[in-house]
Amino acid sequence: MQRSLPRQAVAAKAGAVATVVSAAAALALAVLAAPASGAIAYKACKDTNDFACARLQVPLDPGGTTPGTVTLAVRRHLAPLGGARSAIVALAGGPGQSAIPFASDFAEGLGAIATTRDLIVFDQRGTGESGALKCKALKHVYASTPPPAAMRACAAQLGPSRAFYGTAASVADIEAVRREGGYEKLVLYGTSYGTKVAEDYAQAYPEHVEALVLDSVVPPGAPEALDRATFRAVPRVVREVCRRNVCRGLTRNPARDLAEVLSRIHGGGLHGRVVGEDGRARSFSITAQRILDAMLGGDFSPPLRAALVSATRSAALGDYAPLARVLAILPGEEEGGESGGFDVPLYYATSCEDQAFPWSPGAKPAARLLQARAAARALGAKAFAPFDASDALALSDVSACAYWPSASPFPAVSDGPLPGVPTLILSGAYDMRTPTANAREVAAKIPGSHLLIVPRVGHSVLGEPGAACAGKALQALFARRPIVPCREGPVAARLRPPPLAPLRVSAIAPLRGYSGLPGRTARGIQMTLEDVSRVFALTLEAQGEALLFQPTLHFGGLRGGWARLTGGGVSFHGYSFVPGLKLSGTLHLESAHLRVYGADAAAGLLRLGSHHLLVGTLGGRHVRLAVSGERATAIVGADAAARDAHDLHRAGERARLLGLARSVERLLGP
Repeated sequence: MQRSLPRQAVAAKAGAVATVVSAAAALALAVLAAPASGAIAYKACKDTNDFACARLQVPLDPGGTTPGTVTLAVRRHLAPLGGARSAIVALAGGPGQSAIPFASDFAEGLGAIATTRDLIVFDQRGTGESGALKCKALKHVYASTPPPAAMRACAAQLGPSRAFYGTAASVADIEAVRREGGYEKLVLYGTSYGTKVAEDYAQAYPEHVEALVLDSVVPPGAPEALDRATFRAVPRVVREVCRRNVCRGLTRNPARDLAEVLSRIHGGGLHGRVVGEDGRARSFSITAQRILDAMLGGDFSPPLRAALVSATRSAALGDYAPLARVLAILPGEEEGGESGGFDVPLYYATSCEDQAFPWSPGAKPAARLLQARAAARALGAKAFAPFDASDALALSDVSACAYWPSASPFPAVSDGPLPGVPTLILSGAYDMRTPTANAREVAAKIPGSHLLIVPRVGHSVLGEPGAACAGKALQALFARRPIVPCREGPVAARLRPPPLAPLRVSAIAPLRGYSGLPGRTARGIQMTLEDVSRVFALTLEAQGEALLFQPTLHFGGLRGGWARLTGGGVSFHGYSFVPGLKLSGTLHLESAHLRVYGADAAAGLLRLGSHHLLVGTLGGRHVRLAVSGERATAIVGADAAARDAHDLHRAGERARLLGLARSVERLLGP
């Protein structure tokens, strides 16, 4: 299953929660919420004026054999003209991701389309407000794969009802929403795992499907457990990052660099030196799984994707510090309870039942693991290259689901046709978890469908920077206008891999207009400040809201020392990006006092002069240099982090973080 676990998921973006609803607004919403011809009783929501809220009871067992019900939380954005006979059902990813926090984003992304049809958003059973599954055994588990005892305990706690939380049950719930809502047809709009739910519904109820919008596609049927499509995409995506000479002077073949590093890991392991926020160095294990996790994280982070290319090239050349540092910035993998609107028990209740695992369902855990390992090895080395079968098994749910007692037989892989309805299929060219090969496979099954590949975009296309062509294509589909292929514009700075980290000052080309050691030191200072900007951007994107309540951000230099970043500026404490060159002092918007020293540097003092230039002497020579040679990218990550919060209590902290990022941009920008 292409996963959206906490380490891989997109953080839900939601607007500020309204705490006061005026009497007039509530009255207007009550009128809009009145059902047209369906049986679902909508009423005013407590937290938004844009949607009406309802609760819909559906059978626990859609087949009717096992008693019980599940209550679905449903929200409706009414078409302004009212009386719509068709509705758009928006489906989130996962399995396990709550959809209601995305409701406003769905409406915004659909634009004018949502004015002609009702928009329905509901938390799929077992998530969010629709009876979120809870397992005491998983609540405090923090690991990429929960231990066997936790998986067994969770399955036992959920009991036999866990059989009714798979994709087939979600398909039946959509049909209940359509039927009880009084709609003749549905437009199914799914992202990631939501595309599989949409496709499975379209196969089961083709007569009720008006159109399909599939963003980042998981093919229909039982997902392949070893993620072979992801591994096949790795070399292509790595090469894509360097298209249009973006990596000129850096590397000729980034895929070969990756293969070289992985061969060393598989041959005995690698370790790099990481400097902590206290300036102390420690050894860091560079593993294939960490690299793979980072590459999948790059689906949502252009700076991370770009940094990995340069760091992997450095590692291929024998300098492991840049790669170790990038991997160390990524947060630990947490799985437990509900994280950011993601329900982990539901993820396993669905994934362990739905996937086509390479074992006999009735086999004991030990036998399951042996069968899975044998099946992975039997596929051959090329199936996962430059990774290997052990890496595929580690990424998969095999180790967790082997200990999950099957509550139902494996679902049959559906070969049924998909209806020939208007269909838009969106795929990010950089997407590795749901690669373009998936999109092509589904497009081939739907006559007349439109496949739009968006350059330089990863997972979850609509709404991403650089994906404006996808929004235009969506509007064109429903206006019955021609869909225009995406054009690849100039490569933004945040998409370009940074230069290789120098191993010595003497290897640096002097700053333009200067020569000798002072010129090389001046350019080294610029590179050091650029490094601060990149580290901040990566840390902000990787850790997001974990930074919201930190008054300062500390991080170590690549080669030594540390820096502290606050809303007022940056202070350096022996910070070193280039061996033999160190910075100490402060850099603020209105002032700077930096001491430059080190065994291989031209020593000197710099202050902030006019026109945002650093001025002073290096090795006895007067110098003037721009604070940075490239624009800081941190503001992009800060904007995303600021949109991630879900309540007004954090608004002040979000504003502080956003202000901090803007300060960094102004400090380290050109």
